[in-house]
Amino acid sequence: MSQGTLYDKVWDEHKVTQLPNGQDQLFVGLHLIHEVTSPQAFGMLRERDIEVARPDLTHATVDHIVPTSDQSRPYSDDAAEEMMSELEENVREAGIQFSDPTTGDQGIVHVIGPEQGITQPGKTIVCGDSHTSTHGAFGALAFGIGTSQIRDVLATQCIAMEKQKVRKIQVDGELGPGVEAKDIILEIIRRLGTDGGVGYVYEYAGEAIENLDMEGRMSICNMSIEGGARAGYVNPDETTFEWMQNTDYFQENPEAFDELKPYWESIRSDADAEYDDVVHIDASELEPVVTWGTTPGQGIGITEPIPHPEDLPADKQDTARRAQEHMRVEPGETMAGYDIDVVFLGSCTNARLPDLRRAADIVEGREVDDSVRAMVVPGSQRVQRAAEEEGLGDIFREAGFEWRNAGCSMCLGMNEDQLEGDEASASSSNRNFVGRQGSKDGRTVLMNPQMVAAAAVTGEVTDVRELPEVTPA
Repeated sequence: MSQGTLYDKVWDEHKVTQLPNGQDQLFVGLHLIHEVTSPQAFGMLRERDIEVARPDLTHATVDHIVPTSDQSRPYSDDAAEEMMSELEENVREAGIQFSDPTTGDQGIVHVIGPEQGITQPGKTIVCGDSHTSTHGAFGALAFGIGTSQIRDVLATQCIAMEKQKVRKIQVDGELGPGVEAKDIILEIIRRLGTDGGVGYVYEYAGEAIENLDMEGRMSICNMSIEGGARAGYVNPDETTFEWMQNTDYFQENPEAFDELKPYWESIRSDADAEYDDVVHIDASELEPVVTWGTTPGQGIGITEPIPHPEDLPADKQDTARRAQEHMRVEPGETMAGYDIDVVFLGSCTNARLPDLRRAADIVEGREVDDSVRAMVVPGSQRVQRAAEEEGLGDIFREAGFEWRNAGCSMCLGMNEDQLEGDEASASSSNRNFVGRQGSKDGRTVLMNPQMVAAAAVTGEVTDVRELPEVTPA
């Protein structure tokens, strides 16, 4: 087993005891909740007359079901209004801080935690959402949990877990034009498989990772779960510390930053740390990656041919055939030129300010293709305000995009934003499962924000590196 890694150090710092079943009981430093997975847990506490143990270490938001067009109350969707009302009652009774839409701080749970500074290096973080791994970008151990575990954390501020192995993914070299953090993680999942990380947490390291901003690191850690890993993290460094120092929490508590920084530095993986596995990737060899199938692992470089099922391992051939039939793609062809009906720029993977900036750079001076319905959904109200102040909202609107309010939106179609019929979507989100974006016949192609923007203005999957320069008006 690994030794001397950040994972080992933070795990040991938070271990309360070893349970009779062999699991460890861990203290939870931050519990994030939202409207979809928490109501049943609160109900179980009421049945047992148990109060929330640490409301001060719990933070709530609304994201999955919140409308992104008209957010006036009551919501037009009765189920969404019911979930929202129940969350409001639960947090009010428990005394839990709630970033609701009236605060100006509402947004996707994995966006608001980092931007407010409540996500911090060295913490254990849990949430009833699989993409909680996002917070590992800060050097935290962050895990998605189920409803019964949410109940346990609310009641005890602890969770029972089995320790995993650690795989170091060393990504060296420089990224080329049009290639982003999203392409790194899609390439990792493509190489190692959607189940390649089972039993592991992933430590992302190397020159290419260190050169990413925090938003890029979050995109990579966000999709760790898509590769089967229990969590993913990046060792904290000066980039991390600069982010933390500029958050609300540490602007209001500057002395806390000085007190915590030595601890944050101490949890970095040792130079001689031992790993259970090490994988090397050369970032300079990467090109924009897009998916051709119905899992995040079914991806290829934009210039590469779609694989023939018989060329894949035997256990992946039937899945590939079904995916190609659903997506209406042919082996041997590239994804370039694949017709797109809907463009979605958003999600906890790629809806932060730098994501929107890069996409806006592609869109500016161009127009959304007549065949495309395009939307931009900022990851939080703070991102939305900042983007509007920079004029990004105007750029998108003038090009023909819908500029929406913050929320999960079409990432999972648990709201009004859904594909219709067999529409094909160019999406900056994290999953392309059948039915994920609201229609069982819908087709989703995952790609980075620049590639999403390129698809919007051309009406097809397009290598953003080959877009002609915009002629000044």
